[in-house]
Amino acid sequence: MTRIVILYALALAASALALQWLQYQYFARVFTVEIYIALIAIAFAALGVWAGMRLTARRAPTGFERNVAALAALGVTQRELQVLEHLAAGKANKEIAQALGVSPNTIKTQIASLYLKLEVQRRTQAIQKARELALIP
Repeated sequence: MTRIVILYALALAASALALQWLQYQYFARVFTVEIYIALIAIAFAALGVWAGMRLTARRAPTGFERNVAALAALGVTQRELQVLEHLAAGKANKEIAQALGVSPNTIKTQIASLYLKLEVQRRTQAIQKARELALIP
């Protein structure tokens, strides 16, 4: 009995293999290689997009909380913080002076003071360091 089952199983496996081989031969002749390459490329692109979305899950943005301890430790005044926020918005010294109602020379002085307190030499460095320390959003 076992021998008959094994023979039938082998016959079934051989016939399934033959059908798969014939189906492969048919598809290999009907479609060109470019179509197979395109299908494989689409499959890998879809897999890459799915994996990218899965692995880089977005966190919900949280509200900005200013680092008050860093402000106090650096000795940044409220006015300097306002100037720093305007710098981060990309405003020029004259625009900041008009917005705050002071002279451009006062703004230059406050920016120089910010550079010393943040230990930087350029506007971009000041903005970057202020964001790293959570002084500005």
